[in-house]
Amino acid sequence: MKITALLVLKCNPDGSDPIILANASDVSSFGYFQRTGIREFIVFVGRTVAKRTSPGQRQSVQHEEYKVHSYNRNGLCALGFMDDHYPVRSSFSLLNQVLDEYQKSFGESWRTVQADVTQPWPYLTGALTKFQDPAEADKLMKIQRELDETKIILHKTIDSVLARGEKLDSLVEKSSDLSAASQMFYKQAKKSNQCCTML
Repeated sequence: MKITALLVLKCNPDGSDPIILANASDVSSFGYFQRTGIREFIVFVGRTVAKRTSPGQRQSVQHEEYKVHSYNRNGLCALGFMDDHYPVRSSFSLLNQVLDEYQKSFGESWRTVQADVTQPWPYLTGALTKFQDPAEADKLMKIQRELDETKIILHKTIDSVLARGEKLDSLVEKSSDLSAASQMFYKQAKKSNQCCTML
């Protein structure tokens, strides 16, 4: 999973080419002599996709193993160039955070910009690095990963209790929490599955 570029653009309502407000890219995975062409391609595709993203719309465009995700919030548009394995929900969560941070930093001043901004925006460069892990962009994914880790620890704990010599059968027999019907179901299920065990 990799993010190659993040862009923030001003989409003009008159249909003219969008204006680049911020641009950060990591083209280190490409050959040295290809990098300039890749950056130009990113700008070209970014403008093209942003121009065709209506206000309030989110869209994804796939090209070979890459996806361009775009979110236009009332003329302020964020784009992300990700590989095909980067989760879509995390992508749009990231674009939303980028737009929030841009509006916090610059307010509505972007509406008066008339030419591409060439100065780097440190937040966008940092976001390009930080959000290479999709869990950083999507809090639900991060929580799910933590729950999965907890579940693995829990399974290891139950296995270690059973490994100390206590058999599940004896635990079922001793348990006052299980009704007689549940105990009978467990015993019948165990008998049914015995024919399928390998010796």
